Amino acid sequence: MKRRFLLLAPAAAAVLAACGKNDEAAPAAAAATSTEPVSIEKIQAEATGFTVGSPMSTRTVYVFFDAQCPHCAALWGYAKPLKAQAKFVWIPIRLLNDMAAGQGAAILAAKDPVQAMDEHEASMAERKGGISAMGNLDKQKEQVKKNTDLFTRFAFGSVPSIVAKHAQSGNLVTHEGALPTPELAALLGLTPPSGS
Repeated sequence: MKRRFLLLAPAAAAVLAACGKNDEAAPAAAAATSTEPVSIEKIQAEATGFTVGSPMSTRTVYVFFDAQCPHCAALWGYAKPLKAQAKFVWIPIRLLNDMAAGQGAAILAAKDPVQAMDEHEASMAERKGGISAMGNLDKQKEQVKKNTDLFTRFAFGSVPSIVAKHAQSGNLVTHEGALPTPELAALLGLTPPSGS
């Protein structure tokens, strides 16, 4: 039993490192390809995601996420109280493993991607592995691949990766890693919900 634990611990550490900040392998891989400055215009032109919050909101927050990442799941919850102030566009990528590509594709293909993401995150929290990627998802898997290529060109090193314009200054803000709701609101220039 100890041997199994010792073998699983490095694997778990590798997953958390890729999810959280300060992952050294991902930047090295990104550096091997051509990098470019983070650009909201590039995200709007090339990325495919799904929107949470008011589609009419003038404030948009882009989140690159991996369906297998526990830090992305945390940010999913932390962002919900802010959806009245900004729309969040969640962009699935494949960083951690092949399951992430299929699950990201399944979420994109769902009739209600927000509900699919809620179901996926509930399954992940219960350690059931997330939603299954069934059916013909070739188109959506190609979209996840393009999202991942863009993420790599921006040289992000971990997920979740947040890109937005600050609501007050209009300056581009980026952040890698999950933030609790008050800190996320501060990063984006939004008003923290009362009681958070």
